[in-house]
Amino acid sequence: MAKKLTLRGTQTETMEPIQKKNTRNRTTKKPKKKRMNKWLRAGLSGLAGAVAVTLVHETVRRFYPDAPRMDVLGMRAIAKGMRYAGQTPPPDDTLHTWSMVGDIISNGLYYSLVGGGKKALAKGTILGAAAGLGGVLLPGPMGLGTEPSNRTRQTQALTIGYYLFAGLVSAAVAASLRKVRR
Repeated sequence: MAKKLTLRGTQTETMEPIQKKNTRNRTTKKPKKKRMNKWLRAGLSGLAGAVAVTLVHETVRRFYPDAPRMDVLGMRAIAKGMRYAGQTPPPDDTLHTWSMVGDIISNGLYYSLVGGGKKALAKGTILGAAAGLGGVLLPGPMGLGTEPSNRTRQTQALTIGYYLFAGLVSAAVAASLRKVRR
């Protein structure tokens, strides 16, 4: 019981206010389905972009002589890092496997920056074009040689195209996963 003062200065006892029960009918409201976690969406879209660029690269290089050889750049980078650390690089077939695994991991992390927001297509396009330009312009200054990605104009265009394609794949997957509900 709570005490209440009245205008005349006397105290009276009043009852606690009765709490209203929620009278809303809970059966009419549908339960909300949650969206997929944004980190999971970003990771899956990045992985999709990485797998796309690796598959296109590995397929085209087997049939087209002027295709970019980003796998060779990866092998050179691993071998150079191992020599710098005082280690002997493994044989070429092992280096190639390591290069492919490293490409998928690093490209997956890179393309996960596309995220899953409303601007995924713009981000995917920008990130893909930037990666392609980096693939053409950076190997020479990094001491990895220019021939694998910069041999001809067609090689340069394909390098940029591969990475742009991966950015667009990543954006498309991110946009489709944005609609997925659990």
